[in-house]
Amino acid sequence: MIGRLRGVLVEKSAPEVLLECGGIGYEVQMPMTSFYQLPEIGAEAVIVTHFVVREDAQLLYGFASKEERALFRELIKTNGVGPKMGLAILSGMSAEQFIDAVQAENITSLTKIPGVGKKTAERLVVEMRDRLKNLSAPLLTPYADRLAGADLDTLASQAPDPQEDAIAALVALGYKANQADKAVAKVMAPGLSSEQLIKDALKAML
Repeated sequence: MIGRLRGVLVEKSAPEVLLECGGIGYEVQMPMTSFYQLPEIGAEAVIVTHFVVREDAQLLYGFASKEERALFRELIKTNGVGPKMGLAILSGMSAEQFIDAVQAENITSLTKIPGVGKKTAERLVVEMRDRLKNLSAPLLTPYADRLAGADLDTLASQAPDPQEDAIAALVALGYKANQADKAVAKVMAPGLSSEQLIKDALKAML
């Protein structure tokens, strides 16, 4: 199993990155909570990974920390939650927000995430409540504190149109095209990077 990658960040197109390690380029899908913490293109990055083998594909999911990966692994154990939905959940809300939603049995908040219906949200609350007790303390750290010092301006995409880039990323995360378009248009402002637009749009939809 591939558990960790260290290499040069070649491409960033949320939610996917291309990391070159020893001459081999690895395509890795990441939740936006981890994506925001990546360095600029051309810099070295270290990510922990979860490797999924299917009949038709071999997929790598990457995370900024072992704690986020641990939460992802617990999420996909839930009945009806696969890696794609796990990625959407960790992109739509921070680990702290998810933990709060589960502990408060906030079904409404969970169903705002693409692909999460009422029944799935109820299963998440029931099945994740006990599992969360086994996760390490850093996951309980407020999201804003975990991202403290992260300079989002240095994460600016090289794409000529951050708005289109942000919409494409949201669609890739499972949101409908019209939802993504409206959310990005709502938070659009001159000079914002695609990553900042995605972050603001996700907040606006919660």
